[in-house]
Amino acid sequence: MNDAYVPNGDLNPQDLRNLNGDDLYGGDLNWDHLNWDKVAGLMPVIIQDIHTREVLMMGYMNREALAKTCESGHVTFFSRTKQRLWMKGESSGHVLNLIKIYPDCDGDTLLILADPVGPTCHTGSLSCFGETPPPALGVLNHLSHVIHERHVTCPPASYTTSLFVAGRSRISQKVGEEGVELALAHMEQNREAILNEAADLIFHMMVLLENSNLSIYDVCTILDQRNTKRATEETTK
Repeated sequence: MNDAYVPNGDLNPQDLRNLNGDDLYGGDLNWDHLNWDKVAGLMPVIIQDIHTREVLMMGYMNREALAKTCESGHVTFFSRTKQRLWMKGESSGHVLNLIKIYPDCDGDTLLILADPVGPTCHTGSLSCFGETPPPALGVLNHLSHVIHERHVTCPPASYTTSLFVAGRSRISQKVGEEGVELALAHMEQNREAILNEAADLIFHMMVLLENSNLSIYDVCTILDQRNTKRATEETTK
């Protein structure tokens, strides 16, 4: 997936990376790589939520629909029923904001990462494939998005807001407290307490990262680098 297209416009790449933990930088989509003849001019397109990585829907694009999507920043399909271009959410307002486009290895299918506004399915479900639980990392991406939003908007009566208002010392204190409570739960071998305290620690750690202008993505990057280095060292022994 090297031929990635990132839309121009009002999107702030740094803010979006903080929201969804994805590297938004990439080259323009290589249109010459797309095999329109193989799909008879209608390219299958899979839409994935940028925050949770949940698959939201599947549709089709012709060349014009893809061009319109890139131009407008809103995912636009070719409707086989209406026999015309159809912007997702043109009636409901539940648009899909374009984040990034990836062609598959054969150039006959597209994967689009999108930021959905409201539910994607006409039934009111978030996904056209039903209410399936998002992947574990998707949950962390979504939580990172929520924490970032709380940091930016500071809604009253929000516990997360209260942490940001209290400042660095309080946030650091909470991370330390949750770490100790997790260790104590582990010593007691209380499975339920371990899970709850681990969840508390992860949440407060992510608040600390956000307060430091970092995200869980940056932590995962370090882990990946370490794993790659370890694998390389093992293969060279």
